[in-house]
Amino acid sequence: MSQEGYDKLVAELRQMESVELPQVRDAIAEARDKGDLSENFEYHAAKREQARLLGRIRFKQRILANARVIDTSRLGADSVQLLSCVEMTNLTTNSRMTYTIASPHEADLRAGKISIKSPIAQALLNKKVGDVVEVRVPAGLVKLRIESISKS
Repeated sequence: MSQEGYDKLVAELRQMESVELPQVRDAIAEARDKGDLSENFEYHAAKREQARLLGRIRFKQRILANARVIDTSRLGADSVQLLSCVEMTNLTTNSRMTYTIASPHEADLRAGKISIKSPIAQALLNKKVGDVVEVRVPAGLVKLRIESISKS
């Protein structure tokens, strides 16, 4: 995982623990003060929200506990690997695209980051500039030529 992705996860976790969780606890206390809990919709909704939030917090804690931050200065740009920024040409449509190979938790297609577990990233791993790869995607078979590789 990149340092940027790690820092983002830490910030999200702190936000959930220090802001969102106290808000949910306040909502539960407020709903509890309204009386009969068996028919109190607000109380049950707040409890469901608390359970959902605690699940997300535990999930992010597990990710961070098992995360390894990669030192990008030690990465080479001679072949595609995790955190490589790859510019390629789709030989079928003759269009260019650029993606960064990211950990599954950092993947964000809008930001140009694809998961290392995606079919395209799997096909690109360990390939070099000029290599042509064929990738089976849901839309069919795609041929991609690697134009450049850089560190992200």
